[in-house]
Amino acid sequence: MAYAAQHDCVVLSQDLDFSTILAATSGSKPSVVQLRSDNLDPDVIGPKVISALRQLNSELNAGAVVSVDPQGTRMRLLPLRPKD
Repeated sequence: MAYAAQHDCVVLSQDLDFSTILAATSGSKPSVVQLRSDNLDPDVIGPKVISALRQLNSELNAGAVVSVDPQGTRMRLLPLRPKD
């Protein structure tokens, strides 16, 4: 996470721990793209990831957590704050 934040990278992972770390630390970088699917076949999930990266480019540059699953994409800007 520190390397990704320092080098302005986006973390792509199926692991939910990265967003948990951002929430616990009120971090504003790095952005995280979470793959929320059991089927990680690049032919299946790849187009959805590419579409999300293209559509949410400015949000990812600013700092965001993006979840990509077969039904769609969700995004929250960083830092993560509790919902009212």
